[in-house]
Amino acid sequence: MPKDFYKSSVTDKRSLASKIQLNYKDQEDFISSFFLGLKICFFLLAIVSLVKIGYTSKVRITRLREIKESYLYEKLRFKALSSRFDDLFSFGGEQRFMKDQDQMISRDIIRVIWR
Repeated sequence: MPKDFYKSSVTDKRSLASKIQLNYKDQEDFISSFFLGLKICFFLLAIVSLVKIGYTSKVRITRLREIKESYLYEKLRFKALSSRFDDLFSFGGEQRFMKDQDQMISRDIIRVIWR
């Protein structure tokens, strides 16, 4: 009986060792798969974030370009109006102003100029 006991315990130890080894391999495969999935998720998150940042930057640059164009237009308009206003106070500016006003009044209207 001691010999059978020794054989069965050796066999049990071997089967237990092989089960532990298989279990360890399954755990290792599961952990590897889990970390691969995690890497894929982070990679997709990075790609989505870059796309969103790119789109936001494009929108911001477009808005800034529109603001710049509007500012330059208003600046040009301000320079033209300020030069016209300055010309009004120069020598003969009143007469030039009246000539400009004549062009604004349609021909069918009676014009009265007070002096």
